[in-house]
Amino acid sequence: MGLLKHTPDKTRIKFCGFTRSTDVDAAVALGVDALGFVFYPQSPRYVSPEVAATLIGRMPGGMDAVALVVNPTDEEVSRIKDRVPLTLWQFHGDESPERCAEIAGNTPWMKAARISPGFDLGDFSIQYQKAHAWLLDAFVEGYGGGGHVFDWSLIPPTWAKENAHRVVLSGGLNAHNVGEGITRLAPLAVDVSSGIEIAKGQKSPELMRAFVDAVQLAHSK
Repeated sequence: MGLLKHTPDKTRIKFCGFTRSTDVDAAVALGVDALGFVFYPQSPRYVSPEVAATLIGRMPGGMDAVALVVNPTDEEVSRIKDRVPLTLWQFHGDESPERCAEIAGNTPWMKAARISPGFDLGDFSIQYQKAHAWLLDAFVEGYGGGGHVFDWSLIPPTWAKENAHRVVLSGGLNAHNVGEGITRLAPLAVDVSSGIEIAKGQKSPELMRAFVDAVQLAHSK
């Protein structure tokens, strides 16, 4: 496993926003590639580094533990690094490329692009060229996609083809639309949070299973 490992004809899967051990266990049983933990205090899915460390302790080796942060302070970064055995950083705020690299150190990282009309993906990908992946999400007020799907036609086809091996598709995905997203953009991975929940921070085993099935079905057509 491993979220950033590119394999032809296989889309990696990241589930995000875990707060409960039972949900982690259910996701682990499905064999997804990564679980994300939100360290943004304003988020309803926020977990402390201490809670995250306990949850990550239930994950097998080879499954990425992703730290989602939004403009973290040095103190917040230090607390996460001291307590959380993470394997990947996910930057969702206004962090500069230099700040991302400074925080991540030797750990892989990806940067979220908040897609809206007029967003310059070419400029973004040059600016954040040292990122190991780019997470394409919907633009909303505040931070995060808020469960909204962005207009996939805003992704230039040439850019999508050239950079598919570095793209993590996010924003309002669920079992009903993820197959279309995979068909259109052929991303390295897909990322879902609200699409597998019954309430914010509470995952549904049935919705998680349906999402995994839908990803696999997209490759069997």
